[in-house]
Amino acid sequence: MPAYTPDLTQRPPRSPRVRLGGFVLLPRMIDKGRALLAGKQGEYKYACPLDQQFLNFAGIDPEALTQQLAAGLSDGEVLDWVMANSTTKPGPAEIAAWSTHQEQRGPSDVDGRKYFNDLHAKIAPQRKDVASWFDLLDLDDYISFGGQG
Repeated sequence: MPAYTPDLTQRPPRSPRVRLGGFVLLPRMIDKGRALLAGKQGEYKYACPLDQQFLNFAGIDPEALTQQLAAGLSDGEVLDWVMANSTTKPGPAEIAAWSTHQEQRGPSDVDGRKYFNDLHAKIAPQRKDVASWFDLLDLDDYISFGGQG
């Protein structure tokens, strides 16, 4: 196991906005994978639909990534592995554009919009600044661990 294994029963994973090698979502997914391996994932799901956005863009198999995390790779080593094993081989400009899109992306269908609106109404209906999935995730993480919306 790596020197740092997050306990997601005590605190959330890194924000989806945090970047590694330009990729949003990757640091959060690393946290969830490490926590899963340690049995400390709490209610967080590794390779969830949002993680799939990264996995599909980068062309990475989630089980292969899990194996790298189990081997104890550091964040930088995970990034090196992702870049070496990506089936899509995105360049820096593609990564930057994709990451910006992900940061701004909201629900794209009726079911997604309903889920988004229902969760928003449940955790912080007074907040008018929640427009993207990342906004909602950051707010949900904050409130789930005792913050006030």
